[in-house]
Amino acid sequence: MEYIDIIDKETGENIGINYPKPEVHQKGLWHRTVHIWLVNSKKEIMLQHRSPKMENYPDCWDISCAGHISSGEDATTGALREIKEEIGLDLDVEKLKIIGETIHQVVLNNETYFDNEYSNVYLVKGDINIDQLQMQESEVKNLRWIPIQEFKKWVEEKRPNLVPHPEEYPLLFEYLLKN
Repeated sequence: MEYIDIIDKETGENIGINYPKPEVHQKGLWHRTVHIWLVNSKKEIMLQHRSPKMENYPDCWDISCAGHISSGEDATTGALREIKEEIGLDLDVEKLKIIGETIHQVVLNNETYFDNEYSNVYLVKGDINIDQLQMQESEVKNLRWIPIQEFKKWVEEKRPNLVPHPEEYPLLFEYLLKN
């Protein structure tokens, strides 16, 4: 069972307590996650099609890789672990570029799942062949590269099959525009 460190809502600092992941969401405890966007030289962004078995946003398109930071783990280590677990990609730490942090609060699943999180947002640039990746079947149904401009349209249209990240998309697009 995965344990998650609990953080202070106001400061984002670890308060020295951890809980099993399901309990974190049942109680609405504040915690940390990592979001990793992969971008290639063709100005495409990799999207993950979530498994229909996922508890939240099943069968929807989402961030390239994302997940919880396990108890005792730092954000960078958590990001590298999530990339390896979800899509089978081994990355060097130098490839991870932190582009910001978001605060996200949402209630899902008929008010039974409370997601209160601070997310470290990373970007990875690289020409990665999706066919060579090993997807974690329990979480990932498919992966695809999509032109950034097309993805931006998806966000603007608020497509129902796209996981909403209203606090994160502007951060991502602003970074991509400047870099």
